Amino acid sequence: MTQPETETTPNRLAGPFDLSGKVAIVTGGNGGIGLGIARGLARAGAKVAIVGRDAAKSRRAASELEGENHVVTADLAVPDESERTAREVRERFGRIDVLVNNAGIIVRKRPQEMSLEEWRSVLAVNLDAAFLMSRAVYPSLKIHGGKIINIGSIASIFGSSYACSYAASKGAIVQLTKSLALAWAADNIQVNAILPGWIETEMTDRAREQVPGLNERVLTRTPAARWAKPDDLAGTAVWLASPASDFVTGVAVPVDGGYSVAL
Repeated sequence: MTQPETETTPNRLAGPFDLSGKVAIVTGGNGGIGLGIARGLARAGAKVAIVGRDAAKSRRAASELEGENHVVTADLAVPDESERTAREVRERFGRIDVLVNNAGIIVRKRPQEMSLEEWRSVLAVNLDAAFLMSRAVYPSLKIHGGKIINIGSIASIFGSSYACSYAASKGAIVQLTKSLALAWAADNIQVNAILPGWIETEMTDRAREQVPGLNERVLTRTPAARWAKPDDLAGTAVWLASPASDFVTGVAVPVDGGYSVAL
């Protein structure tokens, strides 16, 4: 049943960064970067819908969030699941204001060893799902204006010899971001991207095991001299989800501790 909108008490981010009364969807929000962003949006006052394939993991993630939240169990590699997800969130909260396209997978193989099926599986989750989810929430966002935040990667900027499908999908995310920003600017929908650097997640834990010397190279090149934590993405996400960024659209913001500007 759709719940009516209610007045909310101002939170500690009251002002241009206040998300009270807003409804945000975070795909892949049950762990890693997605959960870090979901926590930040919830602290800013948003009602958060976590979308993931593992229902139990999503429920555990939701239990960490402040305020009202919802869990949608969906496999966004299946095209129809995006429309169902958007419909379920609208029915639960009555509106959608923010979409964070964060769901992503990686296959670490050199190009000559990668099958077409593996290539397509990465693009289906990392790129196709971002487009389909954006299209699915568009009718809701254009009612009041809204925000789409696409999660790219520093692989949107640099190539990867051991994850070419991932790098290709994340490069395409930047172009999708620019294209949607242009298409929907007249509807007062701002579309931007965040390009995370090296973040401590389950995915990068496996990378450090599989790619010799990766940990040392990251620490040496990153001016901040550390790997990021998922919560390091929260501030940028709150800014891009909030009225504070109403005149910002079509940009890709690296959050990488200076990695992408270091020689």
